[in-house]
Amino acid sequence: MESYKLKQGAAITEEEKRELEEAKKRPVLFDEDSPGLDPKMEQAFIEARKKKPYVTKPLTVHVFLATIKKAEALGRDYMDILGRLLDQAVNEYMAEQRFGEKAGPLQNPFS
Repeated sequence: MESYKLKQGAAITEEEKRELEEAKKRPVLFDEDSPGLDPKMEQAFIEARKKKPYVTKPLTVHVFLATIKKAEALGRDYMDILGRLLDQAVNEYMAEQRFGEKAGPLQNPFS
């Protein structure tokens, strides 16, 4: 596995685009860290989602332009990341109101 640190405002190169297109054509390889799902496991995931569906509601929020630019630099799923951060912030605020103590630092929105 390789990991990279993205720089704000960095653009993907033509070579990287080509590599991504080639990667799309390759088969998915499973291993002990990332096993494939057997049909029984796949059905369990489907049933769990039916029992507790993921429901969202559109919301308009006014955000500083500088914040939007920073969020956009996170990639195409920046709106999902902002949504998770907002969920976490509201949960921490409610816990603080309920229990009178400040919650810990924000968790990684990617987890």
